[in-house]
Amino acid sequence: MASKPARLQPRTHLLNILALLNDMNLRNALIAIAALVVLVAAGFWLDRPDEARAELLVQPTSGPFRVTVTATGELRAKNSVSIYGPSRARQARIYDMKILQLVPEGTVVTKGQFVAELDKSELNSNIQTAQIDLQKAQSLYTQTSLDTALTLSQARDELVNLQYAMEEAKLRKEQAAYEPPSVQRQEDINFEKAERSFAQAKKNYVTQVNQAIAKMQEVGAELSKNQKQHDDLVSIANEFTVMAPDNGMVIYDREWDGTKKRIGSTVSSWNPVVATLPDLTVMQSITYVNEVDIQKVKAGQTVSIALDADADKQLTGFVESVANIGEQRPNSDAKVFEVAIVINEKDSTLRPAMTTSNTIVVSDVPEALYIPLECVHTADDVTFVYVKDGAQTRRQEVRLGMLNENEVIVEAGLTTEDRLLLSAPDGGETLDLDRLEGGGA
Repeated sequence: MASKPARLQPRTHLLNILALLNDMNLRNALIAIAALVVLVAAGFWLDRPDEARAELLVQPTSGPFRVTVTATGELRAKNSVSIYGPSRARQARIYDMKILQLVPEGTVVTKGQFVAELDKSELNSNIQTAQIDLQKAQSLYTQTSLDTALTLSQARDELVNLQYAMEEAKLRKEQAAYEPPSVQRQEDINFEKAERSFAQAKKNYVTQVNQAIAKMQEVGAELSKNQKQHDDLVSIANEFTVMAPDNGMVIYDREWDGTKKRIGSTVSSWNPVVATLPDLTVMQSITYVNEVDIQKVKAGQTVSIALDADADKQLTGFVESVANIGEQRPNSDAKVFEVAIVINEKDSTLRPAMTTSNTIVVSDVPEALYIPLECVHTADDVTFVYVKDGAQTRRQEVRLGMLNENEVIVEAGLTTEDRLLLSAPDGGETLDLDRLEGGGA
């Protein structure tokens, strides 16, 4: 350790300077007197102990003690109406839609007013494909209808011809009554053959009609399917122009990472919310508390709320819910838990996305003895403070209770009369340690 500078002797310097005054003029004498004052002041300062110059002392405070958790939050409406994009986009095999137009956030809209326009270029491509499929189905239906009509027409003509042939065979049979038996037999056979051919043709015609019906039903169903697909796609296209479902102020929806959806953002078909219309009569402050403090926060605790936009406005609220699962916020390595705080006051100036400073009251102790956290030290699993007794300093073991951001309750070891060092003195680890009763040697 560097040696201390030699102490100035104010009396010796004073005698020397007075002796010199006899040989100096008045101007020089005044300069010498000023130098003397400086030297005397420096001498007295340097004569003070080093510890006295460095020591900052405080005394324990007795009174009400409040434990709080402070966190920054953001206002949002507790209840809101979602403004959805296409609800049937997946039906059109579209899963992501880009926002092309979007009214400015904060715009007050009425029911049915334009809010956003989504990119439907992919949908238009699907509509064109569906249009081609529909045209093919219509052509097939028309061709099948014509083929069926022709086939049945030919079958009906054949039936008529077979009927005539059967009647002719019957006449020949009747005319052969006076012919030899062999001729009669031949005419009988010819009539039976004509009769059978006609009966078989009638039966076949029924089958052909059923086949035609089934074929027309098949192509008709395909046509109906293609028509429905085309009509559905055209109907879905209308949903890409997003209108307000109710009156209110437009607030942009947020992505999974907390960023707001804007022009150029994509809307998922699984959750096609573009924006919301908040109910501003009941507001919340959504904040995130780190994992160190979250155990202190419980539903129902009171909260003091300050607005960054208006420092003079003070609000109150209560903790409505505390998330059970932690999360990692963007640009942060710490795990935090979402806490929803309901604001008691109804204020027309409150707007979503305003930043708030939330002070959650964890506990109020009506009477306690507490000290600054800077006074507390720990060594070898013993918690202690440095107490100044006159010119002496000692270490005093203490038992601590609840703490807040700046102070901690002392349950045993100190009184309001004790004077404590805010920082450890040089060589403090060698000072005597006064243990609490039952605390050990």
